[in-house]
Amino acid sequence: MPKFKNFAAKKGKLDQAKNNMFVKLAREIYMEAKKGGPNPEGNFKLKTAITNARQINMPNDNIERAIKKATGGGENIDYEEIIYEGYGPGGVAIMVKCLTENRNRTAADIRSIFNKRGGNMGESGCVSYMFDQKGVLTIDREDSELEEDAVMMEALEAGAEDLIVNADSFEILTHPHEFENVKTALEGNGYTFDSASIRWVPQNYVKVEGDNADKLTKMMELFDDNDDVQDVYANFETDEE
Repeated sequence: MPKFKNFAAKKGKLDQAKNNMFVKLAREIYMEAKKGGPNPEGNFKLKTAITNARQINMPNDNIERAIKKATGGGENIDYEEIIYEGYGPGGVAIMVKCLTENRNRTAADIRSIFNKRGGNMGESGCVSYMFDQKGVLTIDREDSELEEDAVMMEALEAGAEDLIVNADSFEILTHPHEFENVKTALEGNGYTFDSASIRWVPQNYVKVEGDNADKLTKMMELFDDNDDVQDVYANFETDEE
């Protein structure tokens, strides 16, 4: 019985995490459809958001519902994109990207998460100078037989700036203005991406261990559980364990 309970708890947590991702991506699809129109073929950002949603098996009904809401087929919500900045334990720089219809509520929630886990929220610009905005195209290495040299060559030919090789993924970095061109060119060469987005990439990383690593892990979980948080960028790295 204890094993069953443990399994049920883990499954519940995974299901909740997937639901959270559905909420966040539906909000992003709504925003992009409202700003650039409901046709993904004429709205690259909407097309990318839909592709990312399908990568995590988000139901088509959810996608269509978000687009319908954005084009007047339901509630009309004005989401605002805000990036909050601050420091985590160990002096780690953190940027929290949010989409919210209630700035005061979201600011209070984000400040509370920083404070509860040994960090503090700062003023706009306090850490963003430590990051560069990049297009990031991620390929899952476990599901592909791509060779590093081949990916590097084709990515650079398509206009990418760099390739980061991780144990389980390739990350192709582009200038934000070249993101659409590089993604389109590589898809034309048969590439598919596990995720694709414009992100804030740290210029350098801070190694954290022990209690600070535990606090940061819990802080990231709290950010992830908040529906208003779309993404979190931080300049820390930890050991696998």
